[in-house]
Amino acid sequence: MNQAIGIQLLLGPRPITSLEEYLAGGGGEGLARALELGADQVIAEVSLAGLRGRGGAGFPTGTKWASVQNGGGRHHYAVCNAAEGEPATFKDRALLRANPYQVVEGLAIAALAVDAREAFVALKASFRREQEATERAMGQMREAGLLGEMLIRLITGPEEYLFGEEKALLEVIEGNDPLPRWLPPYLHGLFATVPQLGWEAHDPEQGHLGAHYANPTLVNNVETLANVPHILAKGAGWFRSMGTGESPGTVVCTVVGDVRRPDVVEVELGTELGEVLDHCGGPLPGRRIRAVLSGVSNPVLTGEQVGTRLSYEDMQAAGSGLGAAGFVVYDDTACMVEVARMLSRFLYVESCGQCLPCKFGTGEITEALNRIATGRGSGADGGLIQERLKIVADANRCYLPIEERRLISSILAAFPEDFAAHLEGPCPRPREVPVPKIVDLADGRVVYDLRQASKRPDWTYDE
Repeated sequence: MNQAIGIQLLLGPRPITSLEEYLAGGGGEGLARALELGADQVIAEVSLAGLRGRGGAGFPTGTKWASVQNGGGRHHYAVCNAAEGEPATFKDRALLRANPYQVVEGLAIAALAVDAREAFVALKASFRREQEATERAMGQMREAGLLGEMLIRLITGPEEYLFGEEKALLEVIEGNDPLPRWLPPYLHGLFATVPQLGWEAHDPEQGHLGAHYANPTLVNNVETLANVPHILAKGAGWFRSMGTGESPGTVVCTVVGDVRRPDVVEVELGTELGEVLDHCGGPLPGRRIRAVLSGVSNPVLTGEQVGTRLSYEDMQAAGSGLGAAGFVVYDDTACMVEVARMLSRFLYVESCGQCLPCKFGTGEITEALNRIATGRGSGADGGLIQERLKIVADANRCYLPIEERRLISSILAAFPEDFAAHLEGPCPRPREVPVPKIVDLADGRVVYDLRQASKRPDWTYDE
């Protein structure tokens, strides 16, 4: 793991395990320059670099920082989202294992830029190795005086997929379950007192005195923040010398599934997907790639599309999306009906249930796919799936039901022959297809969370 194709910017040639080693390699220079420039110029530099969020949406980082900086309110906060739970994704954990110091430094720079009074790193309680690395980096940097007066706290949370959704992430930091709020963090941030559900004829808190505040809060992904110290130390022009015009820099990819050597690899944006898959050994002997999925957030790419370049614009043009650059590969032994059923079930059980069309729709779609996959389906099930896909995202609080719509509809469109075969007889490609939720990835071997298959829609497990 951590071997790059010509680029070793973020992952590095070897793990950084001490502050001395980090500083000897140029660590801390980005934060020092940020202190010299001040908040406005820091945001301007990040904007000039063209850094885009690596958590999935690809939103311009400088624009996001400016919206929080100029968001008013009494207090601002900054959060590093390390609650990685997207299927087929391991890059944030790989980065924290490789060099947690650059992530903490990036968060400190972000906190300075948005005038945050406090910052947080939020990750899953099960990420013990990453938690230890982050605590070590924070402690050593604080003791060395690099963080100044900035208070950075580490928060651990549950296994649920929605913990990684930025609005649910704030709820966990506040001590609640990962249930997404209505409003995004830059409008309704941490410890906010302003009501978030619209007009109210009375004070929402009895005895509260004074104005209410939204506390705009910045939430950035691990990989996004890891880039920041390098940009501040080396300049926007240096960062733009890599990647493409609309997608500058590098991207850290995870590749699992039907490949010879699952891996985490860093490449320049604009590199062809096929080149990354070749780095992982390509398909298994005698097999061909049939489908590639970017997590569960984007439409499927077929085997004929592996020449697509890994950039936000090229992946969109191909009818998909880059997402968090976590790719699960399926070869010609995989039944795409079973893949659709398995991933739909993942989204169904991970749905929080606050939005009825989401929980109801993903559940109905999953049941219909289950009937088709087990040979009990009919043409009516196909019609039911299409109808539920139309309404599943109605009044949605988060992106999960949109993922269901984009993902399942794309598999139906790309592999109609698989669904037709299931309506006519037994599955032509019977094999187990595990949920690609990664527990560990090292030395060409991936470990999946086998408990995920027994998870219930109420977030409990079959024992």
